[in-house]
Amino acid sequence: MFDYRRAANVRAAIIRLSQEGLDSRSLRAQAMRKLRCVIAVDSFWFATADPETLLFTDSLVENIPEAATPLVVANELLQDDGNKWVHLAATKSHVDSLASATKGHLASSTRYRDVLTPLGFGDELRAVLHDGHSAWGFSCLHRGWSASNFSGDEMRLLASLVPHLAQGLRSAALLSHVGQAEQEESKPGLLLLADDFSLMAATPAGEYWLSEISEARRRRELPHVIYGVAGRLLAESDSTGKAAIPRARVQLRNGRWLTVHASRMTRANAVASIAIILEPAGPLEIAPLLFGAYGLTSREAEIVRLVLCGIATAGIAAELSISQATVQQHLKSIFDKTGVGSRRELVAQIFASHYRGRATV
Repeated sequence: MFDYRRAANVRAAIIRLSQEGLDSRSLRAQAMRKLRCVIAVDSFWFATADPETLLFTDSLVENIPEAATPLVVANELLQDDGNKWVHLAATKSHVDSLASATKGHLASSTRYRDVLTPLGFGDELRAVLHDGHSAWGFSCLHRGWSASNFSGDEMRLLASLVPHLAQGLRSAALLSHVGQAEQEESKPGLLLLADDFSLMAATPAGEYWLSEISEARRRRELPHVIYGVAGRLLAESDSTGKAAIPRARVQLRNGRWLTVHASRMTRANAVASIAIILEPAGPLEIAPLLFGAYGLTSREAEIVRLVLCGIATAGIAAELSISQATVQQHLKSIFDKTGVGSRRELVAQIFASHYRGRATV
């Protein structure tokens, strides 16, 4: 039976956690420990997301075999099925169980038949951690095949936590570690994968960046962000006939940002057919993510981009066809949201705090 009093206490505790300024992994781990006090969970997957591309990045995993990862990615990006992340992100609550999505007919789901059942899993409960503007993470909770399906009360509890956890993850994206990693690698790395996502070869720089992705040392498989961009590459190639170049940005253990790209190899007979490029994210790549993390509106983000290009107030007004007074009003709002008092401080906040302080010197 659902314990409403305990659920209220757990909800309050997780909301407090989300406001404590924890790093992403600490927030997810502690939130899961508390959530399990009221929702029975046998295994889980809890990942951050690139809000621009909706690709998962850093994953926290418990009791899910590594061999299942390529199957889950293939199902998510290459197959028709219910309760997928991209569809859940567009719903009002951003939460649903597989049992609910299939109206109790779990066996109608390809994921249930081909992935969950062989693992001994039953129902799954998914949540897109959305702050009302962007998705900052994904949570997937599993139960064993003999356990009951997730209840409506459990789904409503998780739904009530979605915006708070999303804001916690959004705040974690702003955590800086200035002064660390003064001598880090700066070269792009290359990985070569087969179509089944197995690693065929890696450059030394590629191996270095793999070691720096926070989840890499916890499991022998590749970090899940690699599977995400590779799966998106195959999905978009199949649907359009052209090989797009999907990308995702992932935060490393030291706070630095890495951009992960996927592209098709040109040699048709090569065993390795997918190239993954890992390279330090430049300030202009990080900036859009930070705009969302600070909660800037689209107009405010446009103004910040122009400020970062060194354009004065009059130039911004002319560029956007608005008055200089309106520009100043937007700048005041931007300063309030980012915690600075001037354009100079704003540039330092975006570039120095989140990029230059971690760049190689």
